[in-house]
Amino acid sequence: MKRRVAVTGVGIISPLGTGIKKSWEAAKEGRGGIREITRFDAKDFPVRIAGEVPDFEPTEHIEKKEVKKMDLFIQYAVSAAMMAFNDSGYKVTEENAEKTGVYIGAGIGGLPAIEYWYNVLKEKGPDRVTPFFIPMVIINLASGQVSIKTGAKGPNSCAVTACATGTHSIGDAMRLIQNGDADCMIAGGTESTITPLCVAGFNAMKALSTRNDSPATASRPFDKDRDGFVVGEGSGILVLEEMESAIKRGARIYAELSGYGMNSDAHHMTTPAPEGEGAARCMSLAIKNAGLNPGDIGYINAHGTSTYYNDLYETMAIKKVFGEHAKKLAVSSTKGMTGHLLGAAGGIEAVFTAMSLYEGVLPPTINYATPDPECDLDYVPNTARESKVKAALSNSFGFGGTNAVLAFKRFEGK
Repeated sequence: MKRRVAVTGVGIISPLGTGIKKSWEAAKEGRGGIREITRFDAKDFPVRIAGEVPDFEPTEHIEKKEVKKMDLFIQYAVSAAMMAFNDSGYKVTEENAEKTGVYIGAGIGGLPAIEYWYNVLKEKGPDRVTPFFIPMVIINLASGQVSIKTGAKGPNSCAVTACATGTHSIGDAMRLIQNGDADCMIAGGTESTITPLCVAGFNAMKALSTRNDSPATASRPFDKDRDGFVVGEGSGILVLEEMESAIKRGARIYAELSGYGMNSDAHHMTTPAPEGEGAARCMSLAIKNAGLNPGDIGYINAHGTSTYYNDLYETMAIKKVFGEHAKKLAVSSTKGMTGHLLGAAGGIEAVFTAMSLYEGVLPPTINYATPDPECDLDYVPNTARESKVKAALSNSFGFGGTNAVLAFKRFEGK
């Protein structure tokens, strides 16, 4: 028998605000976080909008002298992790430290530091490059810094799977608990890539929305007039615990994390498999792994990037997996509000999914104005909905054809 896994802590930093209260309240109200770029001068860029975090102060969770040793994606991870850790009430002790671990990934990692210090190297020479450069940019230092700060001496790792990173990290952490390799894991995703090179690169792929004259309506998942995704930043972290231990210590349990699916399209570098074939298989794997039936699922937090093929093929995948039940499902993409946080997307969307089950509120897909005949499911358009569903999925599909899906259950006691 696999051990059950509880979600006992949540932490989030997003374009909707720092902390679960700000981000979740904004999500329920359908408020967007897409604005003009302020991180750099984007006036000559074809894309001048992004989902920047508006109110982040790293010294609230990190000592000032340590902040300069961390790229922004690590600062986000440590801060969101400490929010989740404190929220959980879990304490690392000498007795449990080796069964407490960290699993936080990023899709790209320290791109801001790479761009900045490369310019320093060119302009001022190699002697001016900081000795902290390497630990600033390597992705596993997000987990490493959280491990150091919390004293967690158990598994310490990360996933690096593009836009599926956060979901893979949480799913892998869940399995460590199920298999007895850990009793508690701090898991999720983080990203900060609002930089000239990143925006230019995604724009060159024709992947980004160019709706510069209306940032608030630029990210519009499943809408007929969608024209690309909007890059965002932040971090979403869950504290996962072995269920009986969490119950015994009287922890607040947001949801049960019960299933995980992962697979590959084996199709294309960036385009999903036709008709969402890989995504459909992955959702089915997660449902089966959770011991559920398709009819048990009441809500899906969709990958829903606001790009043509992703939204279309995810819709087709949902129909393939759920059949007639697809018409009864609520499906929403919170990326309409946050933009696409790349490696952090699965993390914040897992937080939103757990909160949906805990509070009985489904966040909306905002900017849904013109229905697409090819995308014809219930996307919870524009307004949140009260609904106590039994179980929910959180979908993430990444470049390279890598797919990950989490299945959550509403917690109703032992």
